[in-house]
Amino acid sequence: MSITPLVLDPKARDRVGEDRELRSRGPVARVDLLGLEAWAVSHPDYLKRLLTDDRVSKDPRRHYPAFEQTVERWPLWLWIAVENMFTAYGSDHRALRRLVGPAFNHRRTQAMRPVIQGITDRLLTRMLAKERAGEPVDLRADFAHRLPMQVIHHLMGMPDAWQERLAGPVGKVFDTRLSMTEQLQNGDDLTALLTDFVTHKRQHPGDDLTTDLIRARDGESRLSEKQLVDTLILVFSAGYETTVGLIVNGHHNLLTHPRQLQTVLRHPEELMGAAVQETLRRDASVAFLPLRYATEPIDLPEIGVRIEDVPIVAAYAAAGRHPNLFDHPDAFDVLRPNASAHLSFGHGAHMCLGAPLARAEAEISMTSFFRAFPDAEIAVDPDMLTPVESIISNSLDALPVTLVPEKRRAA
Repeated sequence: MSITPLVLDPKARDRVGEDRELRSRGPVARVDLLGLEAWAVSHPDYLKRLLTDDRVSKDPRRHYPAFEQTVERWPLWLWIAVENMFTAYGSDHRALRRLVGPAFNHRRTQAMRPVIQGITDRLLTRMLAKERAGEPVDLRADFAHRLPMQVIHHLMGMPDAWQERLAGPVGKVFDTRLSMTEQLQNGDDLTALLTDFVTHKRQHPGDDLTTDLIRARDGESRLSEKQLVDTLILVFSAGYETTVGLIVNGHHNLLTHPRQLQTVLRHPEELMGAAVQETLRRDASVAFLPLRYATEPIDLPEIGVRIEDVPIVAAYAAAGRHPNLFDHPDAFDVLRPNASAHLSFGHGAHMCLGAPLARAEAEISMTSFFRAFPDAEIAVDPDMLTPVESIISNSLDALPVTLVPEKRRAA
């Protein structure tokens, strides 16, 4: 096991190579995350083990001695400073999760499918009109960005006028290139915007999750005003940016693997869901998720590791391509029998509540896109595509496409 920490690239210029190097250092290895040392867990077995260990907490105020110093100097401070179910532990976490859980249960997710389909259809029509007008089409900006934004805003009851105002600050939460000053300003901007939104929703309640949370806050719940606003930060950021990445990665995988695409298109009802799962395994939307903390020393003697005062980061992208669990892990194979064994939505008590909704958005968007544009092509050399510059997000910053190739238009 290497003692020198692997310095994670904030621009993610070689995610696959970096993950390969991380795995080579052992199941649990030291990394430098923007100046903060942590234990990165890249082996699926150890990841599941630690994610379900009661001695691992997400509450830095209770279980991270260096919390105050870290918040003052670490650019990703917002990830640990928020007070919501993402940073809660034990009974506090369960109580907060119960408030949000009903919005993402099976019944609500199924009820959202027609909404997702309607948004998808409108966006596809808009993209085709854009191409016919001679304008370039970017699947990320024109489709993958807009679909989850509109879905999560529908769930939260956010009017259209607020949506674009929120997109920028939410996106910056995942931007690991920003300075401490810029991240502090963005945290203030995001908090102020959602505080104003809470005021708006108190005056204009509706059948939505925000109204439910406000009623819990104003009723007998022990939810504080800060927890209310910070829960909105979590739902908007987790429900938006990560799903954008999943949709981009799913389309990119199928566009760059034409034989796999043809296999899926022969049986889309059966295989598009498998394509989504394989995308989640191969290209987790969240590469590294900070932070967790040991409530007491955790010894892993078989690999010579003791986790104590140094925090833990889940290395989901590296785990998804671990050769001990997946054969030919770099390959994209929609028929892979164990693709769903990925941990891209987490595991245990903190497993992502919105996972079924995100999968539904990806499956509906990919099915509809390739049904409408079966001959779509990437509009540039695929080697020219560049990643989102983020340690956390794992996706492409743009995916230019041609919906109807010239040869088809002329036919």
